[in-house]
Amino acid sequence: MARASARHILVDSEDFCKELIEKINGGADFEELAKAHSKCPSGARGGDLGQFGPGQMVPEFDTVVFNESVGVAHGPVKTDFGFHIVEITERTE
Repeated sequence: MARASARHILVDSEDFCKELIEKINGGADFEELAKAHSKCPSGARGGDLGQFGPGQMVPEFDTVVFNESVGVAHGPVKTDFGFHIVEITERTE
């Protein structure tokens, strides 16, 4: 069964999410941005969500984590919680 590790940053607006993605793509530290801006309690850990399998996260999140490239900032990913920047740190099939 597939497993993945990921980290994310959760914010209220799509525009702010895009702004943070630009900063990450420009070399800003994901972990520091998560600590400074994420609304999720995981922000204190640099956005680290640990390891999980399909179905353990909301469907919008699963779609990104189990289908997109590892090591890249993806987003904005809209869920009922807000807008996420998602980075898959590891994935096994």
